[in-house]
Amino acid sequence: MQRLSREESRALTRAKLLASARVVVAREGYENASVDRIAEEAGFSKGAFYSNFNSKEEIVLELLETHSMQDVTEIAALLGDSREPLRTIEIVSNWAQNRSVDRSWGLLALELFRRARRDQTFGERHSNLFRGQWRGLGEILLSLFPPGAAPADAEALGGVVLELTYGGASSFKAGPTAGDMVRMVLTSLYRAYGKPARGAAAKKVAPAMPKKAAPAAVKRAAPAARQRAHTAPAKKKATA
Repeated sequence: MQRLSREESRALTRAKLLASARVVVAREGYENASVDRIAEEAGFSKGAFYSNFNSKEEIVLELLETHSMQDVTEIAALLGDSREPLRTIEIVSNWAQNRSVDRSWGLLALELFRRARRDQTFGERHSNLFRGQWRGLGEILLSLFPPGAAPADAEALGGVVLELTYGGASSFKAGPTAGDMVRMVLTSLYRAYGKPARGAAAKKVAPAMPKKAAPAAVKRAAPAARQRAHTAPAKKKATA
């Protein structure tokens, strides 16, 4: 068996630690998960953890970044090369429904942000965490609309779907699901902005038929008739 290079070995260690963090955080929550538990679950020492990550916050940030872009890849794979609007809406809605069943990702992000705010560590990396994910999905959703007709930019379109998917409240209650709401929003946007406006299609107007030229004999006769009408003496009125 070929020996791994130092870079390959380090990448493997990071991957195992990330997988361990996912398991530990899902089981114990962000607050209760510890660096010791994450390292132990992965089969490494605490020192190995700190050789790869500065803190629990950093490993969870990377975990969320990786997961968020996997969502875009997964949706793109489900769609394939087709961008037929109604099929796209159905696939994205079903994906949202299936993804929303796992509440841990949305809750993990909220826990991380709340703790970062409290510890005053919230920074640019936190605020931009999901922008790539939102923009990636939004670029797919732009295919629902004619060029320049979308009601919002790619980031906002993707954000609407992903916030409904990971918002969390719909998965704790009876009634409309995340998939139902995503389907309703995308269908409404498509009907309002995706289809050509009623009557907008240019109607083909039949070109005006050119007037037929009058025969030469008629052309010659017309002026003569007008001249006679002009010079003819008026009839005298009958006298009593």
